[in-house]
Amino acid sequence: MRTVRMGAGAGYAGDRIEPAVELAEKGEIDYLVFECLAERTIALAQQARLRDPGAGYDPLLEARMRAVLEPCRRRGIRIVTNMGAANPGAAAERTRAVARDLGLAGLKVAAVTGDDVLDAVKAGEWRVEETGGAVRDLGNRIISANAYLGAGPIVRALAEGADVVITGRVGDPALFLAPLVHAFGWAMDDWDALGRGTLAGHLLECAGQVTGGYFADPGRKDVAGLARLGFPVGIVDEAGTVEITKVPGSGGAVTLATCKEQLLYEVHDPARYFQPDVVADFSAVRMEEAGPDRVRATGARGAPATGLLKVSVGIIDSYIGEGQISYAGPGAVARGRLALEIVRERLALTGVATRELRLDLIGVDALHGERLAAGREPYEVRARVAGRTDSLAEAVRIGNEVETLYTNGPAGGGGAWKSAREVVGVVSVLVPADLARPRVTILEA
Repeated sequence: MRTVRMGAGAGYAGDRIEPAVELAEKGEIDYLVFECLAERTIALAQQARLRDPGAGYDPLLEARMRAVLEPCRRRGIRIVTNMGAANPGAAAERTRAVARDLGLAGLKVAAVTGDDVLDAVKAGEWRVEETGGAVRDLGNRIISANAYLGAGPIVRALAEGADVVITGRVGDPALFLAPLVHAFGWAMDDWDALGRGTLAGHLLECAGQVTGGYFADPGRKDVAGLARLGFPVGIVDEAGTVEITKVPGSGGAVTLATCKEQLLYEVHDPARYFQPDVVADFSAVRMEEAGPDRVRATGARGAPATGLLKVSVGIIDSYIGEGQISYAGPGAVARGRLALEIVRERLALTGVATRELRLDLIGVDALHGERLAAGREPYEVRARVAGRTDSLAEAVRIGNEVETLYTNGPAGGGGAWKSAREVVGVVSVLVPADLARPRVTILEA
């Protein structure tokens, strides 16, 4: 039976580049897919585009393309990625320029746009899913609104001969589903086929997570070679059966346990995994070892798509002021706690207005609070104060108070650091799918 081999070249914006090169050179793949967008990533990219109309795409786009375009062209591997973020058009132009620099004449680069629905969301009566409130109540705090597109426009770009397809916001599994629809001619209402393709995409979308990264836990779940972690290859046949493996000799592991963890990752209801193209049902999925570092998954199904698209709405949420300082040696914890109390009192005395304030000793109680802090007292601690404010000026004052502990606090403080930053938050709305109008533009090197 005919198969398609897809390599996952990235699982987030800042991921390593070497494993993607390894996939291109040694993975014997047909498609190299880079999944690089998170919920906040695209809102931050929209901010960057507001400052510079030529920006707004993944900062590592050029480095990745310079690393993989030539080996992919040499081996006939096509690239699909959402590194376009808030500006797929500019990302495609940059990729074409890289292709020209590398002498790859004739390379076709497609930009998929149409996920930006900011004007429609601002004009409509939409419900914020997280709060039940109305989008209109967010007013001028809204900076972006991007709908999760499906596989359709990527399939169209591949059909038009694109060697590289660059999108903005799409459903993560859709990046992998699209090559399967294109290669096998699956109908966009063959729900079970789309469900099986979505399973393949979901297992692959986080790259190194399914090969042992983010899985490893020494003494419980040991994984060898994490410094040379190999990213996964998905081998999918026309029936939708997927086998997950990796490049022989690369680090990490593909096991039933790594694949099962990834199957459940970010899935609230395995029987109803909502995607733009299909409602996937993973409840009957079965996995079996098919060889060393090789797991086969079957049994996914699908139901008709809802006709709605999730939209990530980026908002200016608040400002965060933060300061940190370290204490070491005998009595480090006591000095760290005194430092925190000094800052707490100083913020009250000077009238710093905070919506939320945290005072932690990193390594003692920063993650789980005082009730779970136990065991031998550490030799070193780092005191951290972080506050949420309504203005940047107020946020700056928090870090300043921590810095003054150098000479106005307990003995032996060092390594003070401070920051104040704007916080971009994300809320979600659901809109009719026809509100987004995807477009495909082809550029040629």
